[in-house]
Amino acid sequence: MVKKKALISVGIIFFILIVDQILKIWVKTNMTLGEEINIFGDWFKLHFIENEGMAFGFVFFQGYFGKLLLTTFRLIASGFIVWIIYKMIKTYVSTGLIVSMSLICAGAIGNIVDCVFYGKIFSISNYYLPTAELFPTSGGYAPFLQGKVVDMLQLDLFTIGSFNFFPAIFNIADASITVGLFILIAFFYKPLSAFVTSFEKRNV
Repeated sequence: MVKKKALISVGIIFFILIVDQILKIWVKTNMTLGEEINIFGDWFKLHFIENEGMAFGFVFFQGYFGKLLLTTFRLIASGFIVWIIYKMIKTYVSTGLIVSMSLICAGAIGNIVDCVFYGKIFSISNYYLPTAELFPTSGGYAPFLQGKVVDMLQLDLFTIGSFNFFPAIFNIADASITVGLFILIAFFYKPLSAFVTSFEKRNV
């Protein structure tokens, strides 16, 4: 059972990471900044933007050191989540709780990859052609740990006039975090609380 849950967790994390990175790389190398591609009418589209902030394009840290602080925080948080999942697997918690935590972990790592590596492996994206190049001979657009997060998914489900109920542009990693948090809060809040309480008692 422990091995099965570990495989489920690793499988979810790797699947989300692979799909997230494939789409981001495709968008970076095939679209210019601000470009839109309608997928299902006007309500679901690819809209390429880059951001230096948190999920869904929110920005809380600016500048070189702000970006460095944010990336460092993400690395520490992701490492902590991986450790929590490892402890959960060993203590026989429900598979659903591990799935929700794995979704959160996958999303966090997905955006970390952008921050850590994209500045080094891509040329800069502009609002005009050519599109960004992967592994450019002239070098990347930013130092290590200073890459920008690629967002591209836009939903216009509820629009009244110029008002858009959900204007955020996000990526698969953001969606993975959101779904994981929803599952965790809606269905596994009590098991999570029980795990935390049990863990605290064992480590007093």
